[in-house]
Amino acid sequence: MLKNLWNDESGVILSAEIVLVGTILVLGMIVGLVELQCAVVGELSDLGDAIGNLDQSYQTSSITSSKSTGGFKAATYGASYYDQRDECDCNAIIVCAKNTGEKRI
Repeated sequence: MLKNLWNDESGVILSAEIVLVGTILVLGMIVGLVELQCAVVGELSDLGDAIGNLDQSYQTSSITSSKSTGGFKAATYGASYYDQRDECDCNAIIVCAKNTGEKRI
């Protein structure tokens, strides 16, 4: 029985094919994951640019209410805030360039 098992070569080609197919699948998966990573980084860069472009400036006017006899019943002051550009608004980050090995900024 051990001699029959030792001389049996019917599974050798099958295991070599499985190793070859597995290697091709792993390499394809690595390339696919790299492209997925580049796409996610690009979309997150767009999201960061959109958040950086939000303008939080506002202005409210004052309100006054007068008595019929003259004078003020109530008054509020207006308020305003001007959102100045920060140093880090809309910074370009490194993303993957398509079909080249280069990186662009």
